[in-house]
Amino acid sequence: MTWEQSWEDPFAVYLKHFGGLMGDKRTRLTFGEVVRGIISGGSLVCQRIAAQSAVLNGVTDGAQRVIRLATGESTKRSQLDAENLTERLRGRGLAELGEADTDELWLILDESELRKPYAQMMPDLMQVRNLDGSLVPGYRTVNVLGVTPQRRGILYHHLFSSQAADFVSEPTEVQTALQTVHQAVQAQERWRSVNWIMDSGLDDVAVWRTIWEQDEHLVCRLQHIDRLISYQAADQTWQEGNVAEARRALKLWATAQTDMVTQRGRQQRPKAQTVTAEIRACPARLNYDANVRREGAAAPAQKDLWLVEVRLLGTKLEPWLLITDWPVTDAASALRIFRMYRQRWAVEDSFKFTKDCLGWEEVQVLDLTGIRTLVALAWVAAGFLYELGINLDWPEVQLLAKLGGFVPHKGRKPGKTVLTWGLHRVLDMLTTEALLERYVREHGALPPRIAALLPGWTPRHL
Repeated sequence: MTWEQSWEDPFAVYLKHFGGLMGDKRTRLTFGEVVRGIISGGSLVCQRIAAQSAVLNGVTDGAQRVIRLATGESTKRSQLDAENLTERLRGRGLAELGEADTDELWLILDESELRKPYAQMMPDLMQVRNLDGSLVPGYRTVNVLGVTPQRRGILYHHLFSSQAADFVSEPTEVQTALQTVHQAVQAQERWRSVNWIMDSGLDDVAVWRTIWEQDEHLVCRLQHIDRLISYQAADQTWQEGNVAEARRALKLWATAQTDMVTQRGRQQRPKAQTVTAEIRACPARLNYDANVRREGAAAPAQKDLWLVEVRLLGTKLEPWLLITDWPVTDAASALRIFRMYRQRWAVEDSFKFTKDCLGWEEVQVLDLTGIRTLVALAWVAAGFLYELGINLDWPEVQLLAKLGGFVPHKGRKPGKTVLTWGLHRVLDMLTTEALLERYVREHGALPPRIAALLPGWTPRHL
């Protein structure tokens, strides 16, 4: 994708991928304007979405058209719901990922909260963790991003609540994500190895079991250091114990430099800086029940694993304890596991980007279907922004960064948040132009005081 023409053209091309879900022209038009409004307004508040669209802002019920589209009231002949939008996103994401020159796919699975601390009337609210650890009303989501060099694709998203009628359990939500993405990836017949990269919330043998049964690999941060395993000691003998005891057998394999936001020494607040990481590992074995959390008699199984510890020197951060089924037997393999888990941090950037720049926690629809659809539409918007590219040498990207308020500085590059703010300004300009031209068509001229603020401005299309 290039910026040789107006960004409007690649946006139209991107939206065509979802065209098969639309049953009529009105829905297709509203869909495009809603996605445009989410990007431009940075919000899932229906009034703000409509206000950013020259089309929706020009009718008396623009916000209601957004609500009716989200809740399905105006899309009876369409398939415009969260499940179908996510399926199209998955197809688009796999197509993008398949263009990368690699036969290895990394899948980053993450659960994220959609917090609504002040909501009272929204449907099926459950209790979720706030940033300070307290419980607040909200919803949970399961998401999977596919990653290859220079590519990123949204492969799965589902918003759920333990209070909803269709809820079974959180483990079931995760299993559905694992199996859905696996089937889609397998149908591509493109990648030699598929690797799931997960945080400590997915330190779960049932999750690992499913991944291994799918002939896929994992790197997972551990939460349960009392988990019983076998580990190979320095004298090559196998010992029985738990993860905490196995740390005594870890061997230093490599060191690496990485950039991260953290505190060092006497620093009073975290800041972006280079940190040295030491990577240690030892062989391990896990005995487990292959039928854990599913029907059937116990099925004892054993898996060869490697316990990996990453120490971030000079910081106050706890070491990362990782488990992987990839052998760690030299510096190169140790560095590879470090890079894989380090890539998982891209998820934090992606969710911060989606939450902050597209305002998914601002959603206020009094209908769970509508909430799910609007959040899925935010991911549709995010998918387009991901595809804009990351080549910072492009003059177009540099201009967007400047419009977004980026100040060039040695060693610092603009991120997607800044680039999105730049896009907001471009879209605001286009929307403003369209509304001004409509006013001139209807009234013959701008009000004198407004015209005084715009000396020299003339409608382009009159």
